[in-house]
Amino acid sequence: MLEFCKNVLQKVSFDDILFKKELTKSLQWVNEADAESLRTWCLKMYGNKYADIIQQAFETIS
Repeated sequence: MLEFCKNVLQKVSFDDILFKKELTKSLQWVNEADAESLRTWCLKMYGNKYADIIQQAFETIS
């Protein structure tokens, strides 16, 4: 499921609204261990563009 979520996020990364929507959905699908991996991946790949969105999304699960 983690790889699927990454794939979807890559496809919608051109739009901040879609990225936020799909990231929120992804966090509902993955388990806690995968959520931490997803956080690391998101920050590495999109931290420079969507840092606020990523931080906000992961605060809801912390």
